[in-house]
Amino acid sequence: MTTLAERLRSDLTTAMKARDGLRTDTLRMALTAVHEEEVAGKTARTLSDDEVLRVLTRETKKRREAAEAFDNGNRAELAAKERAEFEVLAAYLPTQLDDDALDALVGEVLTEHGLSGKSSMGPAMKAVNARLVAGEGSAEGGRVAAAVRRHLG
Repeated sequence: MTTLAERLRSDLTTAMKARDGLRTDTLRMALTAVHEEEVAGKTARTLSDDEVLRVLTRETKKRREAAEAFDNGNRAELAAKERAEFEVLAAYLPTQLDDDALDALVGEVLTEHGLSGKSSMGPAMKAVNARLVAGEGSAEGGRVAAAVRRHLG
């Protein structure tokens, strides 16, 4: 079984052979971010698939935020490039829950734990994130926090 980092390297080689500039540049950037994470700290180490996923999630978030910033600055061509890079990286991430499924999950968790009111934000986030980690789907932290805030009032 190949690791996610190995899959990224293999896909980079394929993209280079196909002369796919966008995919090549994006995968190089992602592998650089993975390598920087591997050598961060006192000793170098190999990242697990979960750690590589966290790096890729962070990189996709950067691309989405950059695209929004370029849109706000009337730089449509740069925003389009950032969105294209986002799409390349998103293919390696687990599928995100849609808003309806996320709302249903948050409502279910809050009911289970008897959480209500804004003072329950921390415990609610902890409980919802535990369910997401347990395999009930995937969602970015900002989306989860917004859904929890909506439910808590």
